[in-house]
Amino acid sequence: MKKSKLTLRCLCEAAIMIALAQILGYLKLYELPQGGSITLSMLPIFLFSYAYGVGPGMLVGAAYGFVQFLQGGLYFVHPIELLLDYPLAFAMLGLAGLANKFSDKWGMIPGIILGTFGRFVCSFLSGMIFFGMYAPEGQNLVVYSIVYNGLYLVPEAIICIVLALIPQIRQLAKRLALQD
Repeated sequence: MKKSKLTLRCLCEAAIMIALAQILGYLKLYELPQGGSITLSMLPIFLFSYAYGVGPGMLVGAAYGFVQFLQGGLYFVHPIELLLDYPLAFAMLGLAGLANKFSDKWGMIPGIILGTFGRFVCSFLSGMIFFGMYAPEGQNLVVYSIVYNGLYLVPEAIICIVLALIPQIRQLAKRLALQD
């Protein structure tokens, strides 16, 4: 893959992927009580990141994080929590752009795992620092935050991996990466 530039095509595809991610975010398979849900919203960001690389992918992820915040009721407990839960967490999905360095055999899978892990780290820190009050009495905050955030991010990552194995999805990712 050649170096990515923010061309008109790149910006248009970014807007389309953000819109698609937002639409897929409304189709919730499961929603946890204090936030976090299992959706298909990460897949378009992964596709874009795979096609355009880490930098543009992180930028698009952060933009999607802001859209999530604006559509989610504008609630936050602290400015650092806002950054961790929205732009920074979703920017980490852009790490999926590293997957284009792997062989065709693995496709987007390493990037999906890496991007989800990056988002998990941000959500874990936010949960441990700002939402420990929801942990059952006597439960370790680290364990609580790992379990809580894992309950929605691991299934969503698994769904994205399964979808990334579909030949048509892989072809779409390759086609996006070749154009521009």
